[in-house]
Amino acid sequence: MVSTVDKLPKCLYKYESFNTQALENLKAQSVYFASPLGFNDPYDCAIAPHIKEMTDSDVRIMRDACLRDPNIPQMVHAQMQGASLDTLRSQFILSGKRILGDRTQNFAAERGVTCFSECNSDLLMWSHYGGKYKGFCLEFDTSQLPEFRFKKVRYSEELPTIDLLPVVCDEGDADEVMQIYTTKAWAWNYESEWRAFHETAGTLYTYPAAALTGVYFGPDIGQESLEIICLILRGQNNKVRFWRGRRSSTKFRVEFEEIIYVTYLESAQRLCPGEV
Repeated sequence: MVSTVDKLPKCLYKYESFNTQALENLKAQSVYFASPLGFNDPYDCAIAPHIKEMTDSDVRIMRDACLRDPNIPQMVHAQMQGASLDTLRSQFILSGKRILGDRTQNFAAERGVTCFSECNSDLLMWSHYGGKYKGFCLEFDTSQLPEFRFKKVRYSEELPTIDLLPVVCDEGDADEVMQIYTTKAWAWNYESEWRAFHETAGTLYTYPAAALTGVYFGPDIGQESLEIICLILRGQNNKVRFWRGRRSSTKFRVEFEEIIYVTYLESAQRLCPGEV
């Protein structure tokens, strides 16, 4: 689900701490879709949005949609036909807020979300999500992930304003509803985040090996940790490229240099062919 305004980047990045779960996911070529209830920003996916004022035209459209609904009792039909626009407006706002609340609660309880970034070198991202520079960052080719429902995160000083008309009249996840799950406070804008959604929270999605195109290692990752990751990936996709991060000596930033990983056996065979 990518807006026509938001051009999906060719590559997106996912920061990881070096731990058992991250290695298991890497070995399984999987991305975990977590419940938004566990996000670290208390506003994230739990905001109470502003409701856009309903015009007379909006009220008429919503009234006509309700009158076409065969599930509406005949008595309610008659009441709606005789009610003023102001009365209907008040009723529709109340019912719209209830529907919106139900959908947001159901989403938070049932849907899975996984997060990516457009940037692989942000210092705060490495500190918060990359194991305090001891983790790693995965580079994905987004063209190899056609089943992911990507949505760009918007950053704002204001809470989103929701139009109740599509909320009440449309089924499923209308774009108006999705604003709640893809709007964050401006203070988080350094994340340059994109989100992907899954129908079920707590789900591991297995991606094709070709989707993972690179691994960026934090400046403080241990050599053994680095080699473990390289060994895992060499057995899955020998086209994955590896990049070693280092602290810049002149600026507050992480710089990367590509490394060519050679296993011990490969090195020994090159030195002493036929003996290994």
